[in-house]
Parts: sequence; C-alpha cells; structure tokens
Amino acid sequence: MKNAANFFIVTISTVLILIYAEGLIIPFIFAFLLWFLTVEFRKQLNKITFIEQKLPKWFKNVFVFILMISSLYIIVENLYNSIHSLSASYSQYGANIESTISKIDDTFQINLKKKFDSAIVDIDFTSILSSILNELSTVLGDAFMIIIYALFLLLEESTFSVKLKKLYPQKNNYEKVNSILGKIETSVFRYLRLKTVVSLLTGFLSFLVLYFIGIDSPVFWAFLIFLLNYIPTIGSLVATVFPAAYSLIQFGNFSTLFIILAAVGAVQLLVGNYIEPRIMGKSLNISPLITIIALSVWGQIWGITGMVLSVPITVIMIIIFSQFEQTKAVAIMMTENGDIE
Repeated sequence: MKNAANFFIVTISTVLILIYAEGLIIPFIFAFLLWFLTVEFRKQLNKITFIEQKLPKWFKNVFVFILMISSLYIIVENLYNSIHSLSASYSQYGANIESTISKIDDTFQINLKKKFDSAIVDIDFTSILSSILNELSTVLGDAFMIIIYALFLLLEESTFSVKLKKLYPQKNNYEKVNSILGKIETSVFRYLRLKTVVSLLTGFLSFLVLYFIGIDSPVFWAFLIFLLNYIPTIGSLVATVFPAAYSLIQFGNFSTLFIILAAVGAVQLLVGNYIEPRIMGKSLNISPLITIIALSVWGQIWGITGMVLSVPITVIMIIIFSQFEQTKAVAIMMTENGDIE
C-alpha cells in the first residue's frame, strides 16, 4: 500500500513538473537534441580518416554546430516567407469556396451552402497560418537559450566519462550504467536517422505531387508533411488533409482536393506501409497500443512537441525499465513481442 502511494505521489509530482516547467524543459530538450545530433554527425565525419586524424575535436564540434544552426536558420527563414506568402494570397481565393458550393447546390438541388457555411466557407486559414507563425516565433524566441544549453553540453561532454567513473567507482556498476547509456544513444539515434530518411522521402514525393498540381508554396506543404510525419499514426493523416483543404480555397473546386487526397495519401501509404517497415524493421519493438497511449499522454503534456518526442521517450523508458528487476515486467509489457534484449 505504501509503495503504491509513493508511486502515485512521484507520478503526479513528475507530471506537474513537466507541465508547469515546460518553458524550461522544452528548450533544454531541443538543446539536447542539437547536441546529440552534433555528436552523431561528428562521429560520421570521423569515419573519414583524414578528418579523424588531422582535425581536432573542438574544430569538428564548432563546424558541425555552425552547419546545423545555419541549416535551421535557412529552413525557418523559408518557412516565414512561405507562410507570409500564403497569408497574403488567402484573400484572393475567398470567393472560390462559395462558388464551388453554389455549383453543387444548383446541380443537386440541395442547400449545401446553408448547412456547411460556417464549417467550410468561413475557414480562416490566415488564423491557422498565424498560429504556425506564433509557434515558430516561440521556438526562435528560445533559440538563444537552446544554443547556450547546447554549447555547455558540448563542453560537459569531455568530462562526463570522468564524472561517471567517480559516481560509480565499482567497475561492474560503471559498465552497467555505461551500457544503458550506450543502448539509449544507439536506439534513439537509429530511430531519428531512419525516421528522418523516411520523412524526407515522404516530403520530397509529396512536393513533386503538389508542385505539378500547382498549389501555392509547395515547399512549405512538403516541409509540413515532413515534420508531421514524425508524429505516429495521426501525423500522416493531418499532413495529407492540410494541403488538400488549402487547395479548395485556391482552386475553388473539389476535384483538385480529391486529387491531392488521393495522390498524397498514396505517397503516405506507399512509404508508411511498404518502405518504412523495410527500412526500420522491428528495431524499436514498441507495442502499437503503447505508441498511441504515449502519443496521447505526451501530446496532452507538451502539445505537438510532446507528440514528436513520444516515441524516443518511450524507447528510453523501455531501455531503462528493462535494466531493473522491479520494472522489467513494465518494459516487457511495453514491447511488441516481449523481447527486451
């Protein structure tokens, strides 16, 4: 009874901290990801013999770090321009939906306009795009702190192993903890690398479809599809609906909407059902039910950021839980086939 009470107290306290300290935790998580990607990219560079032998570690860190910051800046700048362009063009297409619905009313002798006026005609894409801009502005507002955190993580990296040995002076304990950290690093990086490849492929194929259809700012919609593809299950659905809904405003007919739904949906099905399983396989071994629960829980706590991070967080939890007898049963239940090795 006492253990159950302690468990609920710790759980509730953790959730409250995650919710109310979101402004501090989220920038640190982004900084951690930036540091993590910098380290992994540096490891890839070290596979080139000349770079490994001739260039010092600090130079490789600085080079990779600047490269990533520059890439993020270019991406965000292009997103800002695309969103402003879409917002400006929205006013040109306001009459298209009314015209389309009126044609349907005349053809089928129904009062579709009256039934769906508030739901379709008055969709304010400007407010939706403004919300996306606000989210980007929030991230940019935290950019300075994210960079500072990431720089200090890079500085701490050189002494982390020494501190870990001091913390666990017994060799067996040190090797066990080091092994856990190694598994977390390998699993999370594998997930991020493979998921990024799959998302890039989905975004690129969707860009080709949207470009040839002629929708405004296809680069923006392709990037949105790429980003939402990190969200399990519902991300691909939402990513398909957004450009399709906007096409109704731009072109004023349902045929283009159905073409986009069919074409982009086909890309999602092709990549999600055939290519992604062959690339990623069963390496993560997470129960589909746990994936949905994690998506819902972290989405409630941290919104879209929580949804994107739900799978890496679940991977880390399974690895950690599997290392202790008290929580090994939980790790087994969280896996897809019960294998925690």
